[in-house]
Amino acid sequence: MKESAQERPLDAIDRALLQELQTNSRISNVELAQRVELSPPAVHTRVKRLEQLGFITHYTAILDRQKLGLDMLCFIRLTLASHDLRSIENFRAAILAMPEVLEAYFLTGEYDYMLKVMVQNRQHLETFLLERITPMPGIARINTSLVLTELKQTTEISLDDLAPPDSPHG
Repeated sequence: MKESAQERPLDAIDRALLQELQTNSRISNVELAQRVELSPPAVHTRVKRLEQLGFITHYTAILDRQKLGLDMLCFIRLTLASHDLRSIENFRAAILAMPEVLEAYFLTGEYDYMLKVMVQNRQHLETFLLERITPMPGIARINTSLVLTELKQTTEISLDDLAPPDSPHG
């Protein structure tokens, strides 16, 4: 029987492993073992368990979008005209297929969705909005904001603020 995350909460070593891997997922198993003061085989076993339990979902390289010529970052908020299941599913499928969309969120409040979009320049943004977003059936309203300065951009989740391992909420 496969253990669930609730059956064995994260201990201090698991948290240290996750923190180290968030900072550098290419770290060698030997270096990781030294940092958390365990043997390499024990670290390997723990990391595999964290992967199997779904705490680690995948490993990736983060690219510099500006060096790739993708200088414009935008947030696009959308409201759908209809909220029937078919319209929502069609919208979601279309958004998932757009490589310019880095992130997409279903929201409460004034807008239904918010998209984080990366494009080369103003002309690329105009083309994306006029040829990809606006013609989509069921879009009632579009609001676009351009990012002037990225103050913070991270993929790391702070593990310091989580409840301690011995807490009933940990």
